[in-house]
Amino acid sequence: MVGPLVGSDVTMSGRMAVVTKSPLTGTVTDSHHGGWSGARLRWAGFDGVIFKGRARKPTYAYVEGEKVTLKSAARIWGKNVHDTVKALTKAHGSKDISVVAIGQAGEKLVRFAAIVNENDRASGRGGTGAVMGWKRLKAVAIKGNIKDKPKPARPEDFKKAVALGNTAIVKGDVTAPRKGGLSVYGTNVLMNIVNEIGALPTRNAQQTQFEHAEKVSGETVKETILVNDPTCHACPVACKKEVEVKEGPYKIHMESTEYESMWALGANCGCSSKEAIAKIIYLANDYGVDTIELGNCISIAMEASQKGLIREKIEWGDTEAMIDLVRKIGSRRGIGKTLAEGGWRAAKAFGNEGLANQVKGQCIAAYDPRGLQGMGIGFATSNRGACHLRGYTPASEVLGVPEKTDPLAWEGKGKLLKIFQDLHAISDSFDICKFNAFSEGINEYVAQYTAMTGIDIDSDGLMRAGERIYNLERYYNNQLGFAGKDDNLPEKFLKQPGSGPAAGHVCELDKMKKEYYEARGWVDGVVPENKLRELGIIA
Repeated sequence: MVGPLVGSDVTMSGRMAVVTKSPLTGTVTDSHHGGWSGARLRWAGFDGVIFKGRARKPTYAYVEGEKVTLKSAARIWGKNVHDTVKALTKAHGSKDISVVAIGQAGEKLVRFAAIVNENDRASGRGGTGAVMGWKRLKAVAIKGNIKDKPKPARPEDFKKAVALGNTAIVKGDVTAPRKGGLSVYGTNVLMNIVNEIGALPTRNAQQTQFEHAEKVSGETVKETILVNDPTCHACPVACKKEVEVKEGPYKIHMESTEYESMWALGANCGCSSKEAIAKIIYLANDYGVDTIELGNCISIAMEASQKGLIREKIEWGDTEAMIDLVRKIGSRRGIGKTLAEGGWRAAKAFGNEGLANQVKGQCIAAYDPRGLQGMGIGFATSNRGACHLRGYTPASEVLGVPEKTDPLAWEGKGKLLKIFQDLHAISDSFDICKFNAFSEGINEYVAQYTAMTGIDIDSDGLMRAGERIYNLERYYNNQLGFAGKDDNLPEKFLKQPGSGPAAGHVCELDKMKKEYYEARGWVDGVVPENKLRELGIIA
């Protein structure tokens, strides 16, 4: 799916959402990626393409000129993502084409398989690639021309709205092109910052600081292996960091070394080699797996080995073992069969469920709840399992957007999270990049949406739409049996204090949950009937 602003002149409007029920968590999930595939789907004349049922044989879809054609994928079934992209680009011409595809992991139903496009942008979380694999849908090739970009209902107002947003981006401390941290160092600008405050989960969150964080940071990558700053549709920020390792065992040219991936396969696994991590990310994209869940699975195997729970000897930071595990997971071989089920199920199979730092079956991202209290309640209450993107409180706790809050304080974080969740539900529906929100806000969103669609709405109405979306997702999960008991965190975050600046601190989840449920109007994690009626979800 794409939103009403996708493919337009609105800054950072190049996203695509893949929406399904997650094979990893059993919850609703929507997983977004950038690049050019979302814009090209819109230029091809579509707001979305829905695939029902299961193909009898391997199939791919070709989208062009307001038409979808299903074609045989017999010759590309079994190929990994990069070869699939090359084959379909050659078959349909390289100009104005995007390919979103699965690799072997999706075909083999790895529960955290991803869908990856030609720019190595991934709809990674929740196992969307496994759903495509089950449907025998190998790829979607999209031919769209920018000449067919959407036309705004109110052209003059739209020009003003776009200019308003662009000004905010250019002046933003975080987003300013060639000046802000995102533009200069990419998302990995966060590595040193989060480590310094004692909120970087290390060695499967046994510590909250990594002694070698600087070696895998955005600053070090820029100084050593950075070769290019490619960008997505309509984005002046260019946060992607294309790197090249020119010699040695990890020789690779790839994009890009994102913060989450560098953490998951770096600090989380005790690995301090940026070159090895770049190679592993490349392999993960090629097999088509979520790098966040992958890094968690590898760190779980490492801790299981450390505790003598498995036969395999997998040391912290052993890069060769990590590369081997990626291949085994992607092809479901050996211990990879167990790890392919995701961190939570693997930990249970190893005899210690507590090894998995997960919520609702999905493992955490690069923020420790003991050092970032808001992220703790964010992980716990995310509708798609542990997730940093449904309510990105580090914007406030770390970057001071829209205002600085104490990362170690729990008071007010439940209320803060609700606002972030509702706002991100809007931007995900538009579908624009989350980083847009570091500089733009509800007023820019109102201006852009009303000018594009011709539908009048004010800031209160738009925020209410975001609240309705989040409640509707929660209502769906409630129908599946999810409730307050599932809005929880692993015991280590609640009882084992962090390290560094977070020393002595645990996540005050119960206090924040009480505040959060009150702000939401929920009863023990369930949306009550009066709230459903208030929001117009039921009559």
